[in-house]
Amino acid sequence: MLKLKLHWQILISFCFAIVYGIFFSEYVGYVSWMGVLFLRALKMVIIPLILTSIISGIANIGNAENLGRLGIKTMLYYMATSILAILTGLFFVNLLKPGVGAELGLKEEVVGLNEASESFGDTLINIIPTNIISAMAENQMLSIIFFALIFGYFISKVPHKNSVFLTNFFNSAFEVMMKITMFVIKFTAFGIFGIVAKVVSEQSDLPELFGRLGIYMLAVILGLLVHAFISLPLLLRFVGKVNPLKHFSAVTTPLLTAFSTSSSSATLPLTMDAVKHKSGVSDKITSFTLPLGATINMDGTALYELVAAMFIAQAYGVELGFFEQVIVVLTALLASIGAAGIPMAGLVMITVILSAIDLPLEGVGLILAVDRVLDMFRTSVNCWSDTCGAVIIAKSEGEKLKVQT
Repeated sequence: MLKLKLHWQILISFCFAIVYGIFFSEYVGYVSWMGVLFLRALKMVIIPLILTSIISGIANIGNAENLGRLGIKTMLYYMATSILAILTGLFFVNLLKPGVGAELGLKEEVVGLNEASESFGDTLINIIPTNIISAMAENQMLSIIFFALIFGYFISKVPHKNSVFLTNFFNSAFEVMMKITMFVIKFTAFGIFGIVAKVVSEQSDLPELFGRLGIYMLAVILGLLVHAFISLPLLLRFVGKVNPLKHFSAVTTPLLTAFSTSSSSATLPLTMDAVKHKSGVSDKITSFTLPLGATINMDGTALYELVAAMFIAQAYGVELGFFEQVIVVLTALLASIGAAGIPMAGLVMITVILSAIDLPLEGVGLILAVDRVLDMFRTSVNCWSDTCGAVIIAKSEGEKLKVQT
């Protein structure tokens, strides 16, 4: 299996893990440790990789005019695709009406609802860290990114000798982190096997869950599929002038890993490697857009949050008019940006939307049973959107890519 390309290794490992989790669930402890070690290794490199990549990327961009242009393009892409995803979800949830007649007996207790509501209100303030070391220890990604952006920008403002030294230092540190990352990536197939086998073994009642919450899941998955395979490829083809199939093939490995791990941040090292070496995007664009996208560009999460909130409203018999739906759309957009640093990210952030339209926070318990399954789909879409953004922005900067038409 080691002679196969990495994405084939992951796919085969994924299939074997499903079989193992179903038929040998009592022995899952013998393989789940591989998933634990793999995730720990990925998490080990995330913060130093984000810090060095952003600082290196900003320092290499050059003057403030180039940074401002690149930043505006990046944020416009993130906002546009997130809104597009949310509107797609709004269409399907109004079409299928999954919450009408839903059984409220499915509710389960969810921990951390009050903390989530409070933390979102402080998200903008907390972007500026009081202690950057503490922010790193607590995985406060928005704070880390803010510090890295500021540090990278002011490297160009110090005397030339110091600027060159710091730029070379962080370029070198980034290269070292990528070497470490590539070493960890070699064990992806084994890690995925341990992760998926454990998840499958814990979902012994999957057929029952699919039956009772099937329409809700269908609304989410249909929305995600339309956004991933119609909206984003159209943007690639007509805005970026890129071949969507070539680019999809280039980033298969990080997409499969995102699906298996349900973590955009954990998949970031693989995403950066694929976009840089297989799609042909420069270090400058890759190191700026992808770490930022893994934290705040959450197309799949935004779509999921909207559908989930609408589903809960329908289940409680609450009819949301046009104005209320607009509030849901805007809140879903903001909540998807603030979701990264919060446990149970997308799931818990739904409570923010429920609060905005005065629905019971306990309604989150309706969807808890199938959240892990949907999390895999929405994380893959998040990752796919990040890679599309990097390619489109690189093309707009005049770069010649390996995946262009």
